[in-house]
Amino acid sequence: LPPLPKPPPIARVRNCVLTMALLTFLAGLVVAIGIAFSGVHQIKEGNVGVYWRGGALLTSTTDSGYHWKSPFTAYREVYVKMQTDKVANIPCGTSGGVMLFFDKIEVVNRLRRAFVYGTVKNYTTDYDKTWIYDKIHHEINQFCSTHSLQEVYIDKFDQLDEALVQALQTGCDMHAPGIEIIAVRVTKPRIPETIRKNYEDMEKEKTKLLIASQRQLVALKEQETLAKKEVIEAQKRKRVAEITARKHISEKEAEAEMAAIEDQVYIDSQKALADAELYTAKKDAEANKLLLSPEYLQEQHILSLKNSKLVLGDKIPSTLLLPGMTSSSSSSSGSSDVAAAAGIFAAKSDAAAA
Repeated sequence: LPPLPKPPPIARVRNCVLTMALLTFLAGLVVAIGIAFSGVHQIKEGNVGVYWRGGALLTSTTDSGYHWKSPFTAYREVYVKMQTDKVANIPCGTSGGVMLFFDKIEVVNRLRRAFVYGTVKNYTTDYDKTWIYDKIHHEINQFCSTHSLQEVYIDKFDQLDEALVQALQTGCDMHAPGIEIIAVRVTKPRIPETIRKNYEDMEKEKTKLLIASQRQLVALKEQETLAKKEVIEAQKRKRVAEITARKHISEKEAEAEMAAIEDQVYIDSQKALADAELYTAKKDAEANKLLLSPEYLQEQHILSLKNSKLVLGDKIPSTLLLPGMTSSSSSSSGSSDVAAAAGIFAAKSDAAAA
């Protein structure tokens, strides 16, 4: 193929200019897009975004999510949820001149969302360095300088966390009201080895004393328990004796009631028997009354005179001789013998009449 004809020089220059303009426009567009997208940033959950432009803190803040700021604007995230700051290796000089070291003190705190701008403006985003880390060192030194080793290490160690919470919160309320101190956890301080051994020996002796005291208490409790058992046994025996006595009394009362019932039955039976005999006697008397009529008695009187001797004359003999009696005995007996004989005679007459 034959070569193409070369364009004229003016057309070639025009093409170069157009190409350069197009490339410049594309480059500017890319730069503009890059600058525009460079303002897009992300704020994580639990943080608040604060912004600086030209080194000046802007009043606007943002919550979590994607945001866009104009170019040349710097930002930082401020955590507004509960967090734990750990302050390590804190020296502590007691009032007696002994140097202690707290390996770690943990401060649980939170910055309120509404106070983020004011706190960052006054103390930057590293506000916790001023009001927690440095404040912990200051308060620990103040506490140790006014207390002895015994008080710091043992006697008042349990009060140290509450004292730190109160001191930190008081300072924050006065100068940085957005900071909330929730809790403080303090580890046991490190003391010199010789002093530590002395404390260990002292604790051993206290432990021995405590063990001896506990043994005494155990022995005392055992004695009290034994005494209570004896009291319980005595009460048990007393109750058993009372129950037995009540049982015997109940048995005796039952026997007495049975005897009374038997006596009453016997009395009732005897009374019934006597009533029956009385009734029989009454009936016999009534029968005899009906039987012994005057006619019957006269007949019996006549029959009784059947074998009797009739004595006639104007005088009845005054002496009656019975078989086996003599005249001397009769003369000495007198009128009494006559009366006895008359009684015997009358008795025989009555017997004959019966």
